[in-house]
Parts: sequence; C-alpha cells; structure tokens
Amino acid sequence: MLTSADTELFRVLADPLRLRIVTLLAHETLCTTHLVEETGARQTNLSNHLRVLREAGIVETEPCGRFTYYKVRPEVIEALAGTFGRLAEVARATAETGRKRAC
Repeated sequence: MLTSADTELFRVLADPLRLRIVTLLAHETLCTTHLVEETGARQTNLSNHLRVLREAGIVETEPCGRFTYYKVRPEVIEALAGTFGRLAEVARATAETGRKRAC
C-alpha cells in the first residue's frame, strides 16, 4: 500500500521540470546557474521548483560562498524505487494467480 508520503513524492516528481532537475542532480551537484543553463528555465521558475523539491526532502542544499548548490538525497530515490519494486511484485503475483474481482 502506498503511504501518503510516497504519494506526495510521486506528485512532486510528476512535474517534468522537477524530474529533469532531479535527473541532472543525480549526476552532479549543481547551483541554480548551472540548472538554468541545462534546463533553459527561468531562474525564478527554477527556484520555485527547487523549493518544492527541498521541502519534499528530495534535494538538499550546500552553501558555497555566494552560491547555493543542490544535490539529490539518494536514500529518498532508493525508498521510491523500493515502493515501485514492491508494487511490481504484487502485480506479478496477481497476474500469475489470475486474480480478478467479479462484477
């Protein structure tokens, strides 16, 4: 069963730009300037998406002089992967047993 925390993380990552940001940050720690260059998004739009990702606990910040760098929290991605893995196991077992609800 999906928890409300899982559902919230899925909702946050359902946005294409936020998913792109997370994908980029999985490969390297980047500042807002780098993310603007990589995504083509406006800085204010990007900052709003980064705030949502930060509040959801998916990314964390790392101050570096005048800049703030962002990085993915891998344990959050691993937890989501585990949720999908368990869901796939349930779906596989259901398919093998042919279980279906009668109308």
